[in-house]
Amino acid sequence: MADASLGQTIGPAIMLMGAAVIAVPLFRRLGLGSVLGYFAAGVLVGPSVLGLFTDAQSILHFSELGVVMFLFVIGLELRPAKLSAMRGQIFGLGLVQVFAAIAALALTGMIFFDLTASVAFVAGAGFVLSSTAVIMSLLQERGEISSAEGQKSVAILLFEDLMIVPLLAVVAFLSPLSQGQVGWAEIVLALAALLTLLAVSRWGLNAFFALLARARTREVLTAGALLVVLGAALLMAAVGLSMAMGAFLAGVMLSNSSYRHQIESDIEPFRGLLMGLFFLAVGMSLDLSIVAAEWRLLLSMLVAFTVAKGAIVYTVARLFGTSGHQALHRTSMFLQGGEFAFVLYAAATSGDVIDTRENALFTTVVILSMAWTPLLMIAVDRVLRTDTSMDGVDVAHNLKGRILVIGFGRFGQIASQALLSRGIDLSVIDKDPDRIRDAGRFGFKVFYGDGIRLDTLRHSGASEADAIMICINAPEAAMQIVELAQHEFPQAKLLVRSYDRGHAVELIRAGVDYQIRETVESAHLMGAEGLRALGYAEVEIEDTAEDIRQRDAERLSEQVQGDSMSGRDRLHLQPVPEPLRRSSI
Repeated sequence: MADASLGQTIGPAIMLMGAAVIAVPLFRRLGLGSVLGYFAAGVLVGPSVLGLFTDAQSILHFSELGVVMFLFVIGLELRPAKLSAMRGQIFGLGLVQVFAAIAALALTGMIFFDLTASVAFVAGAGFVLSSTAVIMSLLQERGEISSAEGQKSVAILLFEDLMIVPLLAVVAFLSPLSQGQVGWAEIVLALAALLTLLAVSRWGLNAFFALLARARTREVLTAGALLVVLGAALLMAAVGLSMAMGAFLAGVMLSNSSYRHQIESDIEPFRGLLMGLFFLAVGMSLDLSIVAAEWRLLLSMLVAFTVAKGAIVYTVARLFGTSGHQALHRTSMFLQGGEFAFVLYAAATSGDVIDTRENALFTTVVILSMAWTPLLMIAVDRVLRTDTSMDGVDVAHNLKGRILVIGFGRFGQIASQALLSRGIDLSVIDKDPDRIRDAGRFGFKVFYGDGIRLDTLRHSGASEADAIMICINAPEAAMQIVELAQHEFPQAKLLVRSYDRGHAVELIRAGVDYQIRETVESAHLMGAEGLRALGYAEVEIEDTAEDIRQRDAERLSEQVQGDSMSGRDRLHLQPVPEPLRRSSI
């Protein structure tokens, strides 16, 4: 009996994993991405095709924990100061896009589908809440989360997640069952829960993880990390707020913690598995009988809502100074509805704002929109001729080299020459496929990998490397890699290319083993060559160069020690040396 019960538990899990293991690599091989692979596998094993699973909603509710953990990890990446710096984008760009899109979608529903105002509002409000899971997965898959445009997308998603609370309140107000009464007690309770979470996160979590760390048992830290994520999510859910938002806030509050990287490493396997399960469950939830019976209406709704939302997203992006190319790229990502639409439609149905048929129609439109987003992004990339082929590019995996070189641009190429000339074994990663292919034509083996990701650093051999050379031209990303490496790979010396004087100050304060400004040595040589062109003696040129270097080092030391000095805001000039004597020619 026990074996039979165990088989009933393990059997479905094996079928789910089997479907994912087959579909995801196949779809990635076809260039369609892993998200669409999960959707397809879910449709196949769901009630509409093979019928191996009949209770897709239960799996969907459980797998939403993947979205919760994803938001927690994103919160770990966004420190309070950085989040504060993004507030203009969150409450500016996000607010304008969301409110304009709700208006456009509601009008579309009323004009083209003869929906009442309240029903059209609910349909539009659900569709405007883009899928955090889909967009964040696509951004991570493409290595765009840390880019400027990626951060704007994150800001919009954060505002949309915040909007679920007021939208649920509006639905409650529209419900004839509530007679237009808004529960002020519930609002006060939600605010109290939010303040409680912020207080515990701010003053309790560091002490909590310090206590767990003393046990020196990794699984205890893992259990503690899961407890924090799930506890924050449960608290928010208990007062009617978004579980994902609770986890995100807990992540933000932990972003300054010394345990941040360990927590992220512990959460990562669970997040990845549950995110895959979430996409599988969305695919299972697609009712093909509704699609077959109402395909004309569904298709017209899908097209109309997509066009209306896309027009708003593109227009808002252009109004906020985004280039046409990037605006189209962002539009292709935000054309779908998301997981919070299911919550909103369910609340509207239970409140008699929409009926069961409308709920089924709107939910199906959202699922279809989530499924075709990866295809739309591929199509837009190809139209814009920006689709980056990965042919001939190997992803970093199980590399072993004495030195790990991150970034193989003009700086990294030159810096690696001396090492290669002495036969030193290097592991080299870069995230530009074209650059990797170009390097291969000249006999250099470079692997694809984004150095700001902990798993990539591990796969690239950082844990065994004697030194890590960070040669990228991105100060913020370089600082993230430094922080990761210092915490996870303390045995490796850190040699870093600094962007400018201010960046050099930050690196020195961070305690790197060596840093050099990318133009400083070439500028010193150019100055010396200028003296040489004017006929100065070599000894005077060498003395002058040494004096300038010494002054620069002293000035840099002063800036490192002075908190009020901002190196990036100052010129690179120094006090003029004693007048130089012209030598005889």
